[in-house]
Amino acid sequence: MARMFSLQTIFGKGDKFYGLLEASADATKDAATALVATLNSTLDTPPTDEFSLARRRQKDLSEQISQELVNTFVTALEREDIDALSSALYKITKSTSKFAERYSLAAHQLQDIDFSTRGILLEKACEVLAEMVRQLRKGMKLDEMKALNDRLQAIENSADKLMLDLYRELYDGRYEPIRVLLLKDLFELLEKAIDRCRDAGNVTYEIVLKNS
Repeated sequence: MARMFSLQTIFGKGDKFYGLLEASADATKDAATALVATLNSTLDTPPTDEFSLARRRQKDLSEQISQELVNTFVTALEREDIDALSSALYKITKSTSKFAERYSLAAHQLQDIDFSTRGILLEKACEVLAEMVRQLRKGMKLDEMKALNDRLQAIENSADKLMLDLYRELYDGRYEPIRVLLLKDLFELLEKAIDRCRDAGNVTYEIVLKNS
C-alpha cells in the first residue's frame, strides 16, 4: 500500500506540467486580447505595459517549466513534448509583443489601416489553442483534439487569404514606398503570430496522436 501511495505521489508531481502549460497558453491569449484592445485604442501612442508583463510572465513560465523538467523524475507527458509545447507558446507571445511595440511607435500614422481583423483572428486562434492545451489534462481524446486543430487551421487559412489581399493592395501603387515597408512589416508580424499558433496547435495535436 505504501508503495502504491509513493508511485501516486511521484506521478502527481508530474501532473504540475499541465497547470504550467495551461498558464502559458492563457498568457498567449491574454496578450492577444490586449492586442485587440490596443488596436481599438484612439491614443496616438498606445501603452505597451500589458505586453511587457505578458512576455515577462511567459518567459517566467518557460523558465519554470525548464527547471521543473530537470527536477521532476516522472512527467505526465514526454519531456521533449513538454519542452516543445512550452517553446511554441512562448514564441506566440514574443511575436505578439514585437508587433505591439512597433505598432505603438507609428499608431498615429495608421488610424486608417485595419489591423483589428487580423488581431481578432489571432485572439480566436489563441482561444482555440488554450482549449487544446486544457484538453491534454482530460485525456488523449483524438477526435476532440482533431476538431479543435481543424478550427485552428481554418483560422490560419483565413489569415493567409487576408495576407494575399494585402499584398495586392501594397503592390498596386496606392501607397508610398516607405508606407508599403511599414505596413508589410507590421502585417507580417501579425501573420507570424498566427502561424505560431498553428505551430503550437500542431505540437499539441501530435502529443495526442502519440499517446492515443
